[in-house]
Amino acid sequence: MAKRKKSNLQWIKETLELKPDHHWEAPPGYKIFVGDRGAVRFNVPQNWILKPQEKSFKFLDKKPPKDDCCLEVSFNRLPPNDWSQFPLKATLKKVVEDDDRNVIEKGEIFTVKRQTARIVWTEIKFIDTQAEPREAFSRTCIGLGSNIQCLITFDFWVDQAEQLTPVWDEVMRSLTLGLYIRDPLTGLAFPD
Repeated sequence: MAKRKKSNLQWIKETLELKPDHHWEAPPGYKIFVGDRGAVRFNVPQNWILKPQEKSFKFLDKKPPKDDCCLEVSFNRLPPNDWSQFPLKATLKKVVEDDDRNVIEKGEIFTVKRQTARIVWTEIKFIDTQAEPREAFSRTCIGLGSNIQCLITFDFWVDQAEQLTPVWDEVMRSLTLGLYIRDPLTGLAFPD
């Protein structure tokens, strides 16, 4: 569990011993990421490395510079409101249009059905030219629910899509917004 120190915006890692009857469950090979007591929650591969940033969290498959992919999440608490009419698809379309990488292909926008959240995502293919030209995918998700807005991005090489697409699928399947955890030792969630 990571907590932000208020004075200098650094994170403190805290390890807690779970109770034997805890309710935390993830598929084999995955662990659960919970941000801000449950504002955002999803599953990531068990062996991926967490790199907290100032305003986001990055997950890498290996230690840099040997990493081949990056999953990053940021989220905001929104004021209580009816956000059901917020134009998620149009917002995501604008994000893709404003991408300044060498985009060679844009995918369709997908909608993920949830009772308590609206989630949309899409994919672009681009040429990464940092070292030698190489095709890469970038997936972007915007989620909105329970007065939480999240942005998730996932960049990976095209030639690794077969092994990494299931990671994205699990993130989308497990993404939960605004389910707050009162007791992290048990994982029991109650509405605040």
